[in-house]
Amino acid sequence: MAESHGTPAKGTGAHTEADGGHGGGFPPFESSTFASQLVSLVIAFVALYVIVSRFALPRVESVIDARQNAIEGDLAAAQKFKDESDAALKAYETELASARTRAQAIGNETREKLNAAAEAERKTLEDQLAAKLAAAEKQIASTREAAMSNVRGIAADAAGAIVQRLTGVLPDSKAVSSAVDASLKG
Repeated sequence: MAESHGTPAKGTGAHTEADGGHGGGFPPFESSTFASQLVSLVIAFVALYVIVSRFALPRVESVIDARQNAIEGDLAAAQKFKDESDAALKAYETELASARTRAQAIGNETREKLNAAAEAERKTLEDQLAAKLAAAEKQIASTREAAMSNVRGIAADAAGAIVQRLTGVLPDSKAVSSAVDASLKG
């Protein structure tokens, strides 16, 4: 190693100016390098095309195909679930209609049973009332008959009392009875 305490060594310093190697403009714009630049550009383009067509595009295509297959699978599954739900809905509506029909039939049957029971009870009550009415009519007839038999006696007593009051003489009971009988007959 060389000692470098103060003075710089030859050939080891940084240069800020070019050593006169290029004498002009920017190399890509120089007409003497156009041909080599075009060849480099064609080589780079062909290499890029080969890399993209052989490696990148097949991967992108496989990703796109996989995504398309996944979408088609999802759509098929969705259609299957939709068909299943439509079938379940149709079965539900059919079962609901059947249940409504059964409920209506049960309601009609119950209504008919209740109507028949009410009719039987009404008939029983009518029979009981008819029996009570017949008994009441018999009792009224017997009471009327008893009252009518008493009417003759009451009428005879009343007629005798009236005659005695009007004439002052007590009439004969046979004469009063025969007059009341004649009056009651007609």
